[in-house]
Amino acid sequence: MKKSSFLITILLLLGLMMLTTSGCNSTREANSNSGQIKVAVTILPQAQLVNKIGGERIAVSVLVPPGIDPHTYELSPGQLKDLSETALYIRVGHIDFEKNWMDRIAGTNKEMLVIDSSQSIEIINGDPHIWLSPRLAKIQAENIARALQEIDPGHREDYAQRLQTVQKELDQLDSDIAATLSPVSGSKFLVFHPSWGYFGRDYGLEEIAIERDGKEPTAKELAELLSWAKNEDIKVIFASPQHSTREAEAVARELDGKVVIIDPLAGDYFVNLKQVADTMATALK
Repeated sequence: MKKSSFLITILLLLGLMMLTTSGCNSTREANSNSGQIKVAVTILPQAQLVNKIGGERIAVSVLVPPGIDPHTYELSPGQLKDLSETALYIRVGHIDFEKNWMDRIAGTNKEMLVIDSSQSIEIINGDPHIWLSPRLAKIQAENIARALQEIDPGHREDYAQRLQTVQKELDQLDSDIAATLSPVSGSKFLVFHPSWGYFGRDYGLEEIAIERDGKEPTAKELAELLSWAKNEDIKVIFASPQHSTREAEAVARELDGKVVIIDPLAGDYFVNLKQVADTMATALK
């Protein structure tokens, strides 16, 4: 009897140890076993790419809500709690929000895998708006797929196949935009907040920004900008819905022009970039 009791005690202790070890396993494994894998992204355009690659295996949450400037947004306590149960966080890379909050985000969940989707992308002058280039989005998609394969290796092939589909869609988007903007290639365009540098570079356009380093121009800089814009006969200033258009409207009045809104953070990535291309092609004729 004593031996039997001893063996039962040992077995119970081993069982408790296994449960404890299982409880200490990574959040990503827990998510995977319970159903959908929880994935967080910084901005809405990322979500569509992640959903296309992840499919039904994942549930995506977006940290910066629609219509909000990611340069200044602050996470809510509820979002931090959600992150404590998230398996994977996919950063854009180089966005102020991410720089400001990364330590806090990582501290909520030390088991969460964090990847930077800008890996292998050359960043120009600290500009984080890489997702607005379909060509750079292809690299981001590769980084996303690799991260999903790491946290869910049992479905590596599924992610690889969906990545191929997304790459083809991005190639087609790139081709469509190039055809749309070909007639205005070589043009310069005026924006308030510098979001479209990579997009312009891809299609032979040059972005000129009113705002510089996150600040409105000085009186001297604004006078020089207005003189240049008048010489170039520029009549359209592009602005984003996340920023005040006050300064852009003031410049438009001086140029006898107008402000046109184009959204760098729209949720439907593919539709939005086609619309932006159409808008620019019309404005730059």
